[in-house]
Formats: sequence, structure tokens, C-alpha cells
Amino acid sequence: MEIKVQSVKFDASDQLLDYVNKKVCKIEKFYDNIVKTEVTLSLVSDHDNKNVKVRVFIPGNDIIVERNAPKFEDAVNDCVDVIKNKIVAIKEKQRNPRS
Repeated sequence: MEIKVQSVKFDASDQLLDYVNKKVCKIEKFYDNIVKTEVTLSLVSDHDNKNVKVRVFIPGNDIIVERNAPKFEDAVNDCVDVIKNKIVAIKEKQRNPRS
């Protein structure tokens, strides 16, 4: 799975990029047909000023999740958790199309 990470208006540290790659890579365990994943890291003018947007490209479906948090790591964790749940739901729907 290809993972593309982009930081907007700041330079992400290697440590942060490694963390993002490590966490996002785990999504592949839940679904084999992921084409690629794009992660956008940005700063917003809010109390929780770290924004993470993750877009997972799956044939027939794109999953987009966006979260704000005080730390990028927390926002990445939230995004990955939501994506895992959505992937499980998509797989269930594929197995049981009449449900």
C-alpha cells in the first residue's frame, strides 16, 4: 500500500512522519484491496490546533476521515480507529449484501 504524507504550511519532523506511516500501515491488515492512502497534516487556528485528514482509496469507495487534536499523534490515532471501523463495516456489507 502506498502512503503519501503531506504537511501543509510546516515541515513535519522525521519522527512524526515515521509515526504516521507506522499507524496508517496497520490499516492494511483490515482490508487487502487498499490502493493508496493520503495523509494531510495541517495547523488550524483552534484550541485543538493539529488537523489530520486521512483519505483511503478503496475500489468503489474512498474513506475520508478528518480529526483535530492538541497533538498530531492523537489525531492520527483517532483517524485510524475510525477508518478501521468503517473498513469492517464495508467488509460486512460485502459479505451480507442484503443486510
